[in-house]
Amino acid sequence: MNSRPLSFTAPRPFQISVDQQILDDLSDRLKQTRWPDRIEHTGWSYGTDDVVLRDLVAYWSDGFDWRKQEQALNELPHYMTTIDGIEIHFIHLRGKSPSAKPLLMLHGWPSSFVQMAEIAPLLADPAAYGGQADQDFDVIIPSLPGYGFSGLPSESGMDIAYMADIFSTLMTKVLGYERYIGRGSDMGQGVLMHLAHKYPEQLIGLHFSGTNLLVAEVPDDITPAEAEFIANSAAWMKSEWAYALLQATKPQTVAVSLNDSPAGLASWVLEKFHAWTDRPDDFVNRYGRDRLLTNLTVYWVTQTIASSIRLYAECTRSNSFHLDVKVPTCMLMAGSDMFLMPREWAARSTNIARWVQLDCGGHFLEWEEPALVAEDLRAAYFQ
Repeated sequence: MNSRPLSFTAPRPFQISVDQQILDDLSDRLKQTRWPDRIEHTGWSYGTDDVVLRDLVAYWSDGFDWRKQEQALNELPHYMTTIDGIEIHFIHLRGKSPSAKPLLMLHGWPSSFVQMAEIAPLLADPAAYGGQADQDFDVIIPSLPGYGFSGLPSESGMDIAYMADIFSTLMTKVLGYERYIGRGSDMGQGVLMHLAHKYPEQLIGLHFSGTNLLVAEVPDDITPAEAEFIANSAAWMKSEWAYALLQATKPQTVAVSLNDSPAGLASWVLEKFHAWTDRPDDFVNRYGRDRLLTNLTVYWVTQTIASSIRLYAECTRSNSFHLDVKVPTCMLMAGSDMFLMPREWAARSTNIARWVQLDCGGHFLEWEEPALVAEDLRAAYFQ
């Protein structure tokens, strides 16, 4: 079942340092945004709310301090390695105790490694945040290939199954861990499911906050809760799935405009942060204005929007979304992640070892409720 061995290099320290000319160009482009017309007082009913977006773009141009965010990110230990010819960026924050458990944390789209950065100290040094000193993790937070500061794939085929091979190599060969825990959501969860499918002996367990909403085939023995979920899934796709269909079929078409206009990039990305949280009417404060713009700035300065959305097309063409996983999996289910999913549906493709249902949080739970995620990880793996 295992794939071919991949070449790799030893990790080398890395520091984020964005050229000032790139930041100046970003500010200039934001100030010169050519705004489209709008119908007044329509809010989010046609897509991204122009009023909210204009306010964020103005702050991004004149108030946002990237250097401050850059400095904060660089307080974490960053590294680079080369695996199978592609640069892989990752954070490796070691726990305080010799018994710290390795934890691989993978982001999805349209977030980045930034999603996991703030929770890392809570996991690596729980005693500093009121927890038990011996319930710590060695935290490994990579940027997916084609995201953030990792390299851009130069050939077709970089889907989540291929990424599973890359991160297996990172964990076992580059970093030398025999076994580890995987935590992820969105595309990162998909990578971890393939990793668990291909290399089950490497995984202590998995920790997710969502399940696969793609319904390939409806079983004959569905429960009432599953029937409601399937109906909700179909309705959600009719109103919310257009972005994914475009990214899965013609990603390069929209990539030109998103890579050229930071306001356009913000509009495309922020609409998801608004829709996928438990507080859409206050989503900017829910995540924090600087957090949202740090994530956007990472996409902009690395020019990774094209490669990031191309992942949808790669996975669609290889049909790598549907997978059964036998590794024990702990589920921390957010209260407003698109829609509620019943345990019995998740159990059809996942070996559920623990199920915790929250009444808060959404798709980016490490940002929204970092303390709850850290607490549940410790409860799941330190019993």
